[in-house]
Amino acid sequence: MFSPGTDQIILVDENNRALGSAEKHAAHRSGLLHRAFSVFLCDGGGRVLLQQRHASKYHSGGLWANSCCGHPRIGERTKTAARRRVHEELGVGVDLTFGFRARYHTSFANGLHENEIVYVYFGRLDDAPQPDRSEISDVTFVSLDDIAHDVRRRADAYAYWFRYYFESHFDEVARGVAQAAGTPPRASTKRAGAHGR
Repeated sequence: MFSPGTDQIILVDENNRALGSAEKHAAHRSGLLHRAFSVFLCDGGGRVLLQQRHASKYHSGGLWANSCCGHPRIGERTKTAARRRVHEELGVGVDLTFGFRARYHTSFANGLHENEIVYVYFGRLDDAPQPDRSEISDVTFVSLDDIAHDVRRRADAYAYWFRYYFESHFDEVARGVAQAAGTPPRASTKRAGAHGR
């Protein structure tokens, strides 16, 4: 669960050069550009593990998102931070592979902002997740096609950044999931419609 004043995150410029640090809640309140990561975990069939964010999260509570998200600490490698956070939130250890980097910015009704350069990682989950119930309300495995269909149908059920990945980086997500799962690459892709852009 988020606790103001406990975490310092890395501030960056548009070229992803570190500029300094700020307390996490203050950075999100001011909309400062910072470094982050997102993780897509899948099973051997290529289904993606989604998490429903706990209602008490500082924004996007109750919405569905990808397997894990977070921020590297000062002096912490981003991949190391991603593995740490997967273990903290889902209770599992996984090998992660870098997929792509994304850049997005959005504002929320509570006055907070996400303004991030995000490293997106992929991994295969062979053990049953054990979610931290103070962070995650529920988890489920869903195919990429079913996610894309549901994002078009129920956009408001999903966190902004998750919709953004499906709208703007679907090919990269599909490729990363296929590589992590060890399944053949998709012959064609099925993009989600544009929502909340």
